[in-house]
Amino acid sequence: MKKVNHILQNPQYCKMIEQINTLEADRPYCRHGLPHLLDVARIAYIISLENQYDIAKEVIYGTALLHDLGKSAQYLNGTPHELESAKAAPDVLKEAGYSDEEIKMITEAILAHRKPESGKAKNLKGILYQADKRSRACFNCMIENRCNWSEDKKNKYLEY
Repeated sequence: MKKVNHILQNPQYCKMIEQINTLEADRPYCRHGLPHLLDVARIAYIISLENQYDIAKEVIYGTALLHDLGKSAQYLNGTPHELESAKAAPDVLKEAGYSDEEIKMITEAILAHRKPESGKAKNLKGILYQADKRSRACFNCMIENRCNWSEDKKNKYLEY
């Protein structure tokens, strides 16, 4: 997972993750730092394997690690985080050695990861959408009753 480890070492990436962690330091609800990103990556990879999708592990992990990277911009100026994430991703991915085709596929998945219709797709977009939603451990959350997620979105049972 050479490319993935390169992402994790990227100074721009590290700075953006640190900024998210700082802005979410007092957030009582689910956070968007590295633990969430790795949960999404692992769940996405399981979904891909179970459905026998032909998507490279490094593409899945790269997508998951970058999908919420723009969260700090959303907190600071209201820009939808998927737009900022997709804007930051190509430079990080290019430096890590991803091909232009992989960068395009990853960026498109990042842009679509909040759209429910994406969850039905049998491709990277669908995998990311599903994994992102399934990564939340609502069944073990101490403040689940105060969460603004609707009951039908909450993960009441462990699936992955």
